[in-house]
Amino acid sequence: QVQLVESGGGLVQAGGSLRLSCAASGSIFSINAMGWYRQAPGKQRELVAAITSGGSTNYTDSVKGRFTISRENAKNTVYLQMVSLKPEDTAVYYCNAHILRRRPGLMVEYEYWGQGTQVTVSS
Repeated sequence: QVQLVESGGGLVQAGGSLRLSCAASGSIFSINAMGWYRQAPGKQRELVAAITSGGSTNYTDSVKGRFTISRENAKNTVYLQMVSLKPEDTAVYYCNAHILRRRPGLMVEYEYWGQGTQVTVSS
């Protein structure tokens, strides 16, 4: 099996910083894209940032210039550095990973989600 374990959420004042981490473990051959999503109360889950295995990144417009996604392939870990946080960044943040697993005679890509970590930004 595969697990994604997140850490680093919490309560911070507006203008503050947080760093989220997400480590994948289990039966993993390799990891393709990884990303961070968030879901605020009463809103749909949205993509915040994503990074390919080669390091290409993309961000939703509202976090560009404030959030940075990175990964350590050797540790199967993805990070989200968040600075200049705003109250509207308050949400549950979820890690997402597309993981290649070996199956008899073939490789199969599965999508996995972390359990979510709360980020609360006070004004």
